[in-house]
Amino acid sequence: MIRVRLEPWGAWARVPEHGLVAIDLEARNALFPQVAATPERPLPPSPSLVDARLALAPAPLEVHLAVTGRCGTGCPSCYLDATPEGAEPTFDELLRALDAIARSGAFVVAFGGGEPTLRSDLGELAREAKARGLSPVVTTSGLLLSTEKRARLRDFDGVNVSLDGVGETYARLRGLDGAADALDTIRALASGGTSVGVNVVLTRTTLPSLTTTLDAAASAGANRAQLLRFKPGGRVRTRIDYLAQRLDPQAVLDFPDLLRALTRRYRDRLSIRIDCAMVPWLSEDAELASRADDLKRLGVLGCEAGRHLAAVSSRGRLSPCSFLPDTPAPVEGLADRPAESHAATGACATCTLSEICRGGCRAVSDATTAGTGGPDAECPRVRRLARQKDEPGAAR
Repeated sequence: MIRVRLEPWGAWARVPEHGLVAIDLEARNALFPQVAATPERPLPPSPSLVDARLALAPAPLEVHLAVTGRCGTGCPSCYLDATPEGAEPTFDELLRALDAIARSGAFVVAFGGGEPTLRSDLGELAREAKARGLSPVVTTSGLLLSTEKRARLRDFDGVNVSLDGVGETYARLRGLDGAADALDTIRALASGGTSVGVNVVLTRTTLPSLTTTLDAAASAGANRAQLLRFKPGGRVRTRIDYLAQRLDPQAVLDFPDLLRALTRRYRDRLSIRIDCAMVPWLSEDAELASRADDLKRLGVLGCEAGRHLAAVSSRGRLSPCSFLPDTPAPVEGLADRPAESHAATGACATCTLSEICRGGCRAVSDATTAGTGGPDAECPRVRRLARQKDEPGAAR
C-alpha cells in the first residue's frame, strides 16, 4: 500500500521499502490522475494502489515519541535533561500512543528518549508501529550497545546515531569520549543492512572539525548526515552557556556556502540534510532566496512545530516539537489538534522565504526574544535589518 498526503506543491507518499518521498505536482498528477488538485479533498478508495486512510493537512507528517526519559550518560548538552531515573511509559501506554499517532494520519514516528535502546521491547515497538502503517525511525547515542541491543534496531526503517565529533571534539561537548563506540555501532548496523545515518549538532566546538566527523561517519558505513542547529532547552539552558556555544553570526552567514561544499564533497557517500531550524540561515543567500518556489516544490520545510511535526513526551503529553515544553494535552488529542498558524511580521513580512521558514525556530525565538513570539533573532536577515535600523541616518 502507498499512503499519500496532498500538499499545494504536490504530495508526500510513503512507499514501502523507500520511506517518505516528496512528489511534485506534475509527478503527482501522472501517478494519481484520480486526485483532485486541492489538498483538502481526500483520495478516493483505491485498495490496489493507495491506502484510503489519507493523511490530510494539517495532520503531522512526523511525530517524535519519547519512549523513555532514562539515560545514564549525563551529556551536558542534553536537550531533555534525561537521567538514569527518568520517566518511562509502559508498553501498553506506548501502544495507545501509536494508535493515536496512526489515527492522526502521520507517516513517520521517530523514537527518542532518553536512550531508547534501554528498552528491551524496542524492536517489538517498531514492529507495532509498522503494523499501524507508520514508518518507525530511531535516534540513539550508539554507546555501550551489546549485540542484543543493536539487534533491536534492525526492525526500524532508519537509525540515526548521534555523532557530534570524534576524539577530543566529542569529549568536549558530551563530557565523555564515546565516538569510537558510536562508530562501532554504525559499522555493525550498516554491515547488517540497516540504513544508518548520523546526527551532528553544529556548535562552535563541532564546526571546525565537521568534515573530520563526516569522513569518519562515511567510512563507518553511514549513508546520510543530519546537521542540527544547537538549540536552548533541557540542560543546555542551565549547564551550558548557550550564547557561547551557538554559531557566531559570520558562521551562520557562511552556512549556505558550507552546505554546497559538503554536498559536493560527499556527493557519492553521504546525503547531507539540515533540520527545519536552519532554513532561516538561507535567507541572505541570493541564489536560494530567489528560488522559493523551487524549494517549496522540493518539499523544503522551515519550522515544522505544530504543523508538520508534533511530539509526545515520556509522560504522554503533546507539544509542537521536542524542544518546546509539553502541554497538558494528552496524546489521544493528536488527531484533533489544530495546525498552528504563522503570521509574517517584521523582517519576515518582506522575505521571499517567509512562507517556507515560518519565522524561524520557535525554541530559539522563545529563548532569545523573551517569549514574545517574534522572528528568529539569529536569522542573518533579521540581524541585518535590525542593524540597519539602528545605524545613524538609516531609513526608518
